[in-house]
Order: sequence, then structure tokens, then C-alpha cells
Amino acid sequence: MAMSILLFSMIIFSFPSPTSTTPLFPKEALPTRSGYLPITTSPSSSNSSIFFTFYEAQCSLASPSLTPLIVWLDGGPGCSSMLGNFFVIGPFFVSRRQPTLHPNPYSWNRLFGLLFLDNPIGTGFSVASSPSDIPRDQETISDHLYVALQSFLSSNPSFKSRPVYIAGESYAGKYVPALACHILRQQKYRAVASDGRINLQGVAIGNGLIHPVTQVATNADMAYFAGLVNSRQRDRLVELQNVAVRLTREEKWMEATVARNKVLDWLQNATRIATLSDLTKKKPYESEMVSVFLNKEEVKEALGAAKELVWEECSDAVMGAMQEDVMKSVKFMMEELVRESRVLLYQGIFDMRDGVASSEAWMEEMEWEGIGRFLEAERRVWEVEGKVAGYVQRWGPLAHVVVSGAGHLAPADQGASTQAMIEDWVLENGLFGESSGQQAPMFERSYME
Repeated sequence: MAMSILLFSMIIFSFPSPTSTTPLFPKEALPTRSGYLPITTSPSSSNSSIFFTFYEAQCSLASPSLTPLIVWLDGGPGCSSMLGNFFVIGPFFVSRRQPTLHPNPYSWNRLFGLLFLDNPIGTGFSVASSPSDIPRDQETISDHLYVALQSFLSSNPSFKSRPVYIAGESYAGKYVPALACHILRQQKYRAVASDGRINLQGVAIGNGLIHPVTQVATNADMAYFAGLVNSRQRDRLVELQNVAVRLTREEKWMEATVARNKVLDWLQNATRIATLSDLTKKKPYESEMVSVFLNKEEVKEALGAAKELVWEECSDAVMGAMQEDVMKSVKFMMEELVRESRVLLYQGIFDMRDGVASSEAWMEEMEWEGIGRFLEAERRVWEVEGKVAGYVQRWGPLAHVVVSGAGHLAPADQGASTQAMIEDWVLENGLFGESSGQQAPMFERSYME
């Protein structure tokens, strides 16, 4: 079966340091740890597990217990975080023309630990004990992720106090806030033992789908002002968008998802650009070789992945299960997070799916006491190594970054600038630091101590 669903009579969950090396997977490219994290939130999910790969920081600036940990989630829904690992931000990339690895100098684990989770179960190398166990909503997904993250952090005493940042892109614009809010609520309202607390410090979302009812209403204007459609075509797109908006407000979730797909399909067919993910590309992102690489038996063995699984970049089974979730909003979660932690939103400037205008539109609707100050804040030119890398707007805990020369997968397009972005944001340097004159307010987080 071409999906990550297996029925196991017995699963052994472990995550030792990988030791198996092959010519395809040399020792220096192996994760620090990889394997499976058990999901036991219900009796039916007892044989389900989330696959992970973890890479320790290459050049940490602090002791292991103080080194920040970035948890990465890919989108979809149903797209594997191994794509994020081997194509977007990991320390080794699969080559575009052959299934071999080469170092990525712009990995996000240069200064930080980096944990990739195949989410939700049924995605990538992760295992759903049965098709019915694939999650259909963010509540179930956040439950699973919380259990998996707790399991990972408890595996090493030095992990307990590490500052944690949850990051992701695209549909992870829902997963990231769902998990972060779940962590905050568990620790604020429930009796969580001190050794089980997660030191959550912030979230980072790239080109995220967060408040679909507002974001879907921006596609026509984005395409028109990019020169992709004329005024008549824009009017047709507006008609299609209005249907998606109406159905969303009526909470007809499946129909609303279909209507949004019609907006994107119409735009793709009308413009014939190679991909809505980047209007400048002559062909879609070339990620096919990642699948060839990860489906090799010796690679699965090196990673500790189940050999019976066929790795898919995106799972149709998970996509189907999540259809009624697509048009549901998590804006209320972002409003909670911006009061309790730091938030980074970044977009590649050429994305026609979930681009700059769509993010700015929903941010303007935020019910947060700081939104007025944020909207009034100066949008500053952001430079990396003396060259314009994009633009940064920030006030208090909220930062918005426009990445020049990038599309939907911004780190894959602009590795150097996005590496500088995440490092400066986590460490609060440059335009993300207090010296920029936009000091963040203090948060009450005594429950996380």
C-alpha cells in the first residue's frame, strides 16, 4: 500500500543513535537520533507512532541544556517533515538529479537542535494503527504531538530545560499553533509535574494557512497586481472566492474546502504558471529525488524507519481525512500565543498560495491589544551580508518577515537569508532584538518555571 498505515501486532519504540552507515548515507549525515515515538492517547492508537529525526546543534553557543531546540512540522495536510529535513532546512540535502546526499550550509541546526516530526500519524514514515485512527482535527493532532514531544524530551535529562521553538510551513500554520496552545494550556491549567514541563519560547510559521476565510479572499488581488490576470479574470476569481467565504461562514466545511480548491485550480489553469507556490519558477519544486532516496532499503535501515513502509511526500489518506479541517481557523490560537510567547511569521514574496498579502490580511483582523502598535510599526529593510534579504516589521512579541527571492518554501529558495532570520529571531539579535527600539512586553509565564 502506498500509504503510511500498518497493522502491527507488536511495535518496539526506541530511538538510539543511528549506527548503520552506507555509501548512500555516510556517518556524518546520520541524525543524532531517529526512530519512533509512541502515541497512546487512546486504546485504538496504542500501535500508532510518530517518526522523528533529531540533529544536535553543530556549533552550539551554550551548554546542551540551554541550547534552543526547534521542532519542525511540514504541512499538506499529510506532507512528510522528511521533506523539510532533506529539501528545506536539514543539514544534508538530497541532490536534485540523483539519490545522494550533500551538505546544506544553511541548515537550521547550525546553532540549534533540530527535531523533525512526521505528522499526523499516517504521514511519511509515521504509523497509524488503522485508517480510522488518522486524525481529522487539530485537537487530536495536538494531543498526539504533545505525547510524542514529551516522550522525546524525557529521553535525555539535558532536554528537559531546553528552550523550545515550534516551527513549520504551509498547513503547519495550523499544526504549530495547535501544539503550542496545547502545551501552554496543559501547563497553565493542569497539574503537570515539573520534569514534564516544556520550556516553550515561541513559534515560527512560514507561508502558513491560518485564517482561511480571510486568506482565500486575497488570491484575486494577489494575482491581479502581480500581472497574472486581467480585471475580467480577477472578477471571476472574486466570484469563486466569495463562494468559499460564504460556505466557510456557514460552517459547511467540506464544501468550503472544495470551493477553495476551485479558486486555486482556476488560477493555475488560467495563468499556466509552473506552480502557484512561486510565480517566477519555470517548473515546480524539484523534490522527486527525495522519494527515491527515502524508499531505498539501506536508507530506511540507517534512519530506523519501518522497511515495510513506502514513503510518500504527501499522503492521500491523510489529506482525505483532514478535508473538513482545511477551512477552519486557528486565528484565535495565534491571538493566545502572541500574548504568551514570541511569534514569527515569514513569507516568500513570490508565493501565490499563502503569500504576503494573505498573511497581512488576517493579521489586520487579530483581536490582540498590540495589533494597532504592530500595524503602525515601521517596515524595515532587512539585509544579510550587505544585501537586501527582505523586510521586517515588528512590535513586541510579533515579527513579520517578507523574504525576497523566495516562494512557498522560503528556506529552500533562500537558505542563507532564512538561516540568518531564524538565528537572529531565536537569539533576539539585529532587527529582532531590543536594540531595534521595539522592546517586547514581559509575559507572565510562572507556570513554565
